[in-house]
Amino acid sequence: MTRALSNDLRERVVAAVVAGESSRAVASRFGVAVSSVVKWSQRYRATGSVAPGKMGGHRKRILEPHRTFVAERINQNPHLTLHGLKDELAARGVTVSHNAVWQFLRREGLRFKKNAVRP
Repeated sequence: MTRALSNDLRERVVAAVVAGESSRAVASRFGVAVSSVVKWSQRYRATGSVAPGKMGGHRKRILEPHRTFVAERINQNPHLTLHGLKDELAARGVTVSHNAVWQFLRREGLRFKKNAVRP
């Protein structure tokens, strides 16, 4: 991910738009994309600032508070499928995708792959 452009440039671009120039003319003059000019102008009108928003970071894992429930269900029913587990979570009010359940199980080491050798 690239770095945000400087606030100085953003302020000059927005000042030019506020002065009455078109977004396309301002974009051409300052060498930035028209979409950037539009977004910075919108941000300025909405917040009064042209400073960039937060970039990056981590999302909270939605299944973390339900780890004990998931582990219990896998121990109780080793033949439980990912879709079945997803449906049980949905019944508890936790709406997640099939992929979210899969990634959670892999990350936590809660594997329950079917194996002909294991009963």
